[in-house]
Amino acid sequence: MTTGERLRYYRNKAGKTQAAVAGLVGRSEDWLSKVERNVIPVDSLSMLIAIAREVGLDNVADLVGPTVSLSLAAGAEHPSVPAIRRALNTPPSLLGLGLPGDALTAEQLDGRVVEAWDIYETRTERYGPVGELLPGLLAETYATLSASTGEEERRVAGCLVSLLHLHQVFLRRVGERPLSLRAADRAMQIADETGDRALIAAAAWNVVGILTSSGEVSDALDLARRMIDHCHPDGDATPEHLSAYGALHLGAVIAAVRDSKAPTAWDLLAKARLVAARLGTDRNDFHTSFGPTNVSMHGVHLAAEEGDIREAPRLADDVDVPEPGGVLPLERTTRYLVEVMHANRLAGDQYATLHMLREIMQASPEEIRYFPLVREAVQSLLKRSRPQMRREVHAIAEHVGVLA
Repeated sequence: MTTGERLRYYRNKAGKTQAAVAGLVGRSEDWLSKVERNVIPVDSLSMLIAIAREVGLDNVADLVGPTVSLSLAAGAEHPSVPAIRRALNTPPSLLGLGLPGDALTAEQLDGRVVEAWDIYETRTERYGPVGELLPGLLAETYATLSASTGEEERRVAGCLVSLLHLHQVFLRRVGERPLSLRAADRAMQIADETGDRALIAAAAWNVVGILTSSGEVSDALDLARRMIDHCHPDGDATPEHLSAYGALHLGAVIAAVRDSKAPTAWDLLAKARLVAARLGTDRNDFHTSFGPTNVSMHGVHLAAEEGDIREAPRLADDVDVPEPGGVLPLERTTRYLVEVMHANRLAGDQYATLHMLREIMQASPEEIRYFPLVREAVQSLLKRSRPQMRREVHAIAEHVGVLA
């Protein structure tokens, strides 16, 4: 059984209505209905614990399944995490002790950070190499910042915000959300000190993403809307500023629909489309992947989150997914393929669902292991797939860790 099916079973067993359970955990009845119908996942441990308590369970495993890991990495802690945790927990002035960090020039540091991002955004096997780079690179960045002054100090601060953003996305993908939020919070504080509204918007978008994925959707939406007002671009705004500003809107879109505020989400998406039109092309400033294509991708995501099984595939037909190695990073295009897979699954099209799983496997065999929606889809296919599909479904299930 999927988590949604288990939730419905235990809720009915406890004799509680959807409205009652939803109210007790601070969500809407519509949200809980979508969870039970597997339209949206619950990937926040704190929310899973709260729901389990309200339906009378003593063990969260009864809700998610005893063989399903609570980590997005679907297994033990990623081997790179202890060193990254130690680096983030160490005061910047002490990072040189046991984590040597030599001061570089701003240009050298920028090149090192760009190289790390390039590995993450383009390679199909990237978590190992990037994880090994992060602790030492953080030490180098802080050493460079302490040795910099004037305009060079401002440039190095931008490198540090970018590097902490990389920490955030890496840690979030491997299931380390509290540590990810710490990196995002630190980046926003540093960006705020620079007074650069483009950098502040990018850092805030980063925090909005981790808050949303942690289940704190109301806080995420509130932060996004406040920062949209604070970081509004002037008529002569740079493309970088427009990218970060537009990305804030897309972050708010996801937070709004998960907070059961679909009309607000569609309104924010329309505003993001206007910003994308002003920008005129797809870009990846501050690694936000913002532009007309990503706005269209979010339209598909929004329709799928609402459970609109007709509109989501229709919108997907109009999205031209960029080829690997283009302006959009591999992680973003892979995530979009997952969203299309989810839309087909909601529509009950097993063949299209399996086809999209095949596409995801081909595009990013490592990344496919890190998506809860993929695990839900594979579990569903294992239970109900047609005979001619079973061998391939079992192979994918073994790859993503659903089957031992």
